[in-house]
Amino acid sequence: MRMRVDKEQIFKGCRHFMRPIVRFLLRHGLTWDEFSELTKDMYVDVAREGYGLQGRPTNNSRVAMMTGLSRREVARIRDRLLDDCDDPAGRRGSRISQILTGWHVDEEFTEAGQPKDLPQTGQSGSLSSLFKRYAGDLPHSALRKEMLQQGLIEETDGGDLRVLKRDYVYTTLDPDIINQMSVSLHDHATTLDHNLNEERKSPTRFEGMADNARISSRSARTFMQLIETRGMEFLNEMDGWLSAHATDENETTSDREVRMGVGIYLIHDDY
Repeated sequence: MRMRVDKEQIFKGCRHFMRPIVRFLLRHGLTWDEFSELTKDMYVDVAREGYGLQGRPTNNSRVAMMTGLSRREVARIRDRLLDDCDDPAGRRGSRISQILTGWHVDEEFTEAGQPKDLPQTGQSGSLSSLFKRYAGDLPHSALRKEMLQQGLIEETDGGDLRVLKRDYVYTTLDPDIINQMSVSLHDHATTLDHNLNEERKSPTRFEGMADNARISSRSARTFMQLIETRGMEFLNEMDGWLSAHATDENETTSDREVRMGVGIYLIHDDY
């Protein structure tokens, strides 16, 4: 017999996982009124897309009943959402990561397993062909400029481009760190929500953690270094596997495409 989770348990869990999110929002100047408007958007969006019949969006009356908002408020939010659709395929940071991965694993841009210095133009084995394969429709000149500014690539004495890093590391000054945070939280929460959904139609997804509340500060530094090394080794291995099994953007396929991956994060709770 399955036990139902009562609302008090949900409230308690929400208070816990919302604390770092609220800390982040306050640090960046988002007020309660702004966050309240945002949560209204999400309630309407999820209710419309996730609870419709026969593949159609949920009607306004049912969304109002589910969310507790008025039908007029639901209609207002729905119209705004339709006018402001977010296209995740155009994420710049994700494209740069794909470019760096391709440069390190694609046989056209490597030699003896190492990334080659690439001429800026050419039909194959060049920076322009790399961008064409992995950057989609993003402007190549802007990508090249940004990768130079980020210290990801450098120009050699002969005018070729040399890759310096495999991973696109966001900094606190980079606007894309906000996007990266949202993607990471969304992905982890989606896996947890899937596993906790009693009505799911597919098996549970892998999700696990290892933690201990009695770690000394000296051991904490050692563990952080261990995760930096072993975690990146594992992610590089998975990145290579995913790249080897990815479909070609320029080719049509009858198979349904899905986004898959794995994430690793350090747990460090000291307050």
